[in-house]
Amino acid sequence: MSKSELVVLGQDDAMVCCSPMVREPLGEAAAVDLARMFKALSDPVRLRLLSLIASHEGGEACVCDLTGPFDVSQPTISHHLKVLREAGLVGSERRGTWVYYWVLPAALAKLSSLLQAPAGAVPVAAGGTR
Repeated sequence: MSKSELVVLGQDDAMVCCSPMVREPLGEAAAVDLARMFKALSDPVRLRLLSLIASHEGGEACVCDLTGPFDVSQPTISHHLKVLREAGLVGSERRGTWVYYWVLPAALAKLSSLLQAPAGAVPVAAGGTR
């Protein structure tokens, strides 16, 4: 094996080529967990907050940096951040009087792998049929 080859152990071809939803139906626990994440992201303010945190310099943002872009009160922003945290999408840490937030990469990976189209999938026409 050359130095440029990378072997990934514990994955077979079926797992690599297909998203989890295509491989097998979701179990009840996984569906509950994922639904909580998607529900948290279904609110435009929370989706924007997640994007602001993820794109913030250094990968984390102080709550003081997150209130300006929105036409809602600081307590409302705090509520939305709590929902994102409880859904497992962001982590947080109090530093003095401020709380800092960062996106949890594992959560984003879980969401994106679920929705990833399988390799060689036939595109669906604009009308919704094949």
